[in-house]
Amino acid sequence: MTAVDTWISDFSARQGQLPGAGLPWLDAMRKRAIERFAAEGWPTTRLEDWRHTSLAPLEQASFDTQARPQDVSETVRALIGDDTGHWLVFVDGRYEPGLSRLGTLAAGVRLGTVADALAHEADLVQEAFGSETDGSSISALNLALTCDGAFVHLARGVVLEETVHVVFVSSGERAASFPRNLYVAESGAQGNIVEHYVGRDGNVTLTNTVTRVQVASDARLSHTRLQQEANQAFHLGSVEAEQEGKSYFASHSVSLGARIARHDIATHFGGQRAESLLNGVYFADGQRHVDHHTLIGHAQPNCVSNEHYRGILADRGRGVFRGRILVAPGADGTDAIQRNDSLLLSKLARSDSRPELEIYAEDVRCTHGATVGQLSEDSLFYLMARGLDRTHARNVLVYAFVLASLARIEPEPVRRRASHAVRALMPGANMLGELA
Repeated sequence: MTAVDTWISDFSARQGQLPGAGLPWLDAMRKRAIERFAAEGWPTTRLEDWRHTSLAPLEQASFDTQARPQDVSETVRALIGDDTGHWLVFVDGRYEPGLSRLGTLAAGVRLGTVADALAHEADLVQEAFGSETDGSSISALNLALTCDGAFVHLARGVVLEETVHVVFVSSGERAASFPRNLYVAESGAQGNIVEHYVGRDGNVTLTNTVTRVQVASDARLSHTRLQQEANQAFHLGSVEAEQEGKSYFASHSVSLGARIARHDIATHFGGQRAESLLNGVYFADGQRHVDHHTLIGHAQPNCVSNEHYRGILADRGRGVFRGRILVAPGADGTDAIQRNDSLLLSKLARSDSRPELEIYAEDVRCTHGATVGQLSEDSLFYLMARGLDRTHARNVLVYAFVLASLARIEPEPVRRRASHAVRALMPGANMLGELA
């Protein structure tokens, strides 16, 4: 049985028990999704979008969608700490109400799970669910096998004061999970959502996650992904956003774990004067591999997009970035900036960067660029001359390299979390915290 056949068999055995089973539109969509995956299989390096990222190690591994979950209560308590906000916790893709802390919700805020929404508000879910044609065959497999995910719906004009935290813990041996998250902000609504991905050290797991975002006119939504899974894990993530006129959407990707981490992030402007921020920090050491592929679709006039990704690559770590800005005919007044900067900390580290502009309009202002470099010996000498040893001087420069991207993360408590996660990877983290 091939790696593709395994997932087809899993779907055949469980399709009647998946959430939403019996809904004609969803049953038909799931069937088309698994058929697409059967036809296309896992993406290979023969595809242009996957030329630098091989999933061969994933195909050679075995996973279990029914793995027995382990006790992760201590992990979750440590993660939440004394933080406020609304917390939804999923373990191996399934909602755990005993570990969650929803808190008090304002009128007009729906916060819960996709499985529950399918049971009680299927029409609302259908509008945001997407289809089997979205994204790659990986997204199609997610649609076919998804069991649950976070469902956040902000009614017209609602301002969600506290942050929504969605936690996904990979706990079981060889566990495979397929979360599908749906976030909808109606006209004038505002909110902040953070997705946390964590796992147990030494455990080989698969997380295939899709997040669908709809931001209506005049709405503002900030979305942050903190990916801190075990170094042996596989993480395949996709964010698909749709923005209407005068909306604002910010996507922050902080990728610090997993053997192979792939992040596909796309937003499309469906109305004028929309604005987006795509921002990221990534770190790969050992033989780990992290890949960001982005697409910003400027289909309407007078829209603004800013894109900034910074990567730290050590040992034999490899970072891949391919960003595409597509300016359609008639999208005059487009203002787009795209940058990718990588810092190599060893001779064997590698960065592959390909920023792209595809422009079919004339009255636009678009810039893009990429840099790959090493730490400056002059800067190291300067810090060491002022009392720092070489290790601490090196870490100060590395941390300073990603500070600009971390500073863009809002709100401030989320920025603190992301900054702490980056500093924790370096010796002398306490000293770096004091300097920060």
